[in-house]
Amino acid sequence: MLVALPLIPVFSLVVLGLVLRRFRLLPADVWIGLERFTYFVLFPPLMFMSIIDGSFAGDAALGLAFALASALVTMTALMLLVRPILPANGPQFASIFQAGIRWNGFIALGVISGMFGREGLALAAVGFAVLSPVNDVLGLLVLNRYGDKRDRPLLRIARSIGTNPLVISIVLAIALVQFGVRVSEPVTSTLNMLGNGTVALGLVCAGAAIDWSGFVSSKPPLAVASVARLVVMPALTAGLAYAIGLSSMTFMIAMMCVAAPVATSTLALVQRNGGDPVLIQDAVALTTVAAAITIPATILLTQILIG
Repeated sequence: MLVALPLIPVFSLVVLGLVLRRFRLLPADVWIGLERFTYFVLFPPLMFMSIIDGSFAGDAALGLAFALASALVTMTALMLLVRPILPANGPQFASIFQAGIRWNGFIALGVISGMFGREGLALAAVGFAVLSPVNDVLGLLVLNRYGDKRDRPLLRIARSIGTNPLVISIVLAIALVQFGVRVSEPVTSTLNMLGNGTVALGLVCAGAAIDWSGFVSSKPPLAVASVARLVVMPALTAGLAYAIGLSSMTFMIAMMCVAAPVATSTLALVQRNGGDPVLIQDAVALTTVAAAITIPATILLTQILIG
């Protein structure tokens, strides 16, 4: 029962978003705009202030970054290795790959905040700093190789990373902390006001992104994408985190990052770059619902593993 407590407010807001979408409180395109506003405008201040205000432990942060980066590289190698035997064509495989490596940060942050507060958010921000650029590089390379739109991936990768406000805000905050630079109170107050609504609005948008119009994608690729997201990636991360010897809190934060469902922003990515958007749309819906079961299971198994 205690395992489920941090999830109650998280999935309550997800359900609220689903209900609001169902009763068409806002047009569908407005929800898309709200999600982009949350990610690009509200999310960076939250991560910036989590690092500035939080207890930014260098060793724990480096351990978390190394574990998550190692998990991403291992997951990439594994998926490329098994690609010839997967029941998927090129665009479907590109989308399966995105599902495997891209997780919904708002759901992860909601759980982490409920379990560890500001200190947990500060460490989670490091996870975002690592995963965002690495995800962009790996995701776009795989889309360019297996998708049906092939152009200049290196230019898109450089632009994606260099203009990502989330990456910029996290790197800037880490630099300010390391050099002992203090941020003035009016600035921090403004950023806190922006960041305070991030998780709640992000969770509502995650619920609104669940589309129950029907699972029309091919079922075998959908099953592979969902298992990759909710089972394989957490299992790889658990093994690596255990081998590295992460502390209990850092271990759990790493697991909550990778145990979250497919990120809703993945849909726009595959639409622009030649993946299978229908497969991703179905994977977002299926993994978000399934995460209500798999995240508590991941928490319980992680607690057993770390003692």
